[in-house]
Amino acid sequence: MAFPSPQQNLFEPGWEKGVQPTVSGKPESGLYGSSRTGSKGLASFHEGVDIAAVTRDSRGNPTDPVMAVADGRVAYVNRTAGNSNYGQYVILLHADPAGEVYTLYAHLAVIDPAVVPGTTLARGARLGTVGHTPASSIPLDRAHLHFEIGLTANARFAQWARRAGLKDPHGEFNGRNLLGLDPLPVMAQSIRDPGFSLLAHLQKLPVAFTLIVKSRGRLPDYFRRHPALWTDPTEDGKAFVFACTEGGIPVSGRNARPDELAQLGRKNEAVLAVDENVLGRNGRHLVVKRGSNWVLGQNGETWLDLLMY
Repeated sequence: MAFPSPQQNLFEPGWEKGVQPTVSGKPESGLYGSSRTGSKGLASFHEGVDIAAVTRDSRGNPTDPVMAVADGRVAYVNRTAGNSNYGQYVILLHADPAGEVYTLYAHLAVIDPAVVPGTTLARGARLGTVGHTPASSIPLDRAHLHFEIGLTANARFAQWARRAGLKDPHGEFNGRNLLGLDPLPVMAQSIRDPGFSLLAHLQKLPVAFTLIVKSRGRLPDYFRRHPALWTDPTEDGKAFVFACTEGGIPVSGRNARPDELAQLGRKNEAVLAVDENVLGRNGRHLVVKRGSNWVLGQNGETWLDLLMY
């Protein structure tokens, strides 16, 4: 992978200079994961990395170009800064043994006119310029590139959103449908290893929780689009077991065993196991502890409903 901007400090001693912190000023708040604290004192989740600007003009506006990190196809372009927390953003899709993966480049000041859906771009192609859109929530002094790598949850997100009564101006590439993973290890490994694949990376990620879900009569769309993550030779089980990261990325799926079906009973889903060390601060709150038991939280119920739709 190429770097998405001229910022080169992300993997160097003094990496703090390479990320843009939130108003808290804590460098880790610009990193991926449960790196932030919400208004109620609970951890909140950040799906990507906020890359600090390197150069600015006399008015303080960043002048850094934003570039495609790998060969890919332009899947979505949002040029209306005010209709998304991402501001102006671009999404590229890239081929991988895991299935298509996305990269996202957000808060852009401008998007190059040649960047239109369906266009194939080479690694290093210019996408736009680092910015601070939407300006209503990101001040100029904290302008940055929000960069993500991940998988989409469901290709039928637009239909799911209509059923849920949600406003959806972005279709499949609405932020609710994007399952981001930590981009820095992915970038570092791909730079070191020319044969790197995201599939191999996903298969090595630590599992935060394991879930059993009653079948709805078919394999979820997620595993149809990422078949290498389905580890069973068949897909006709009465229930499925998903192993997931803290961020809610299913890194493997299979049919449930008889002993697991017994744990499910008459319920539609159940949490089979949680690794609290991997779950950490649990900023997504997909699973929550009630008494001595782990269950799906409200966020988890919505996430699972989308995944199974």
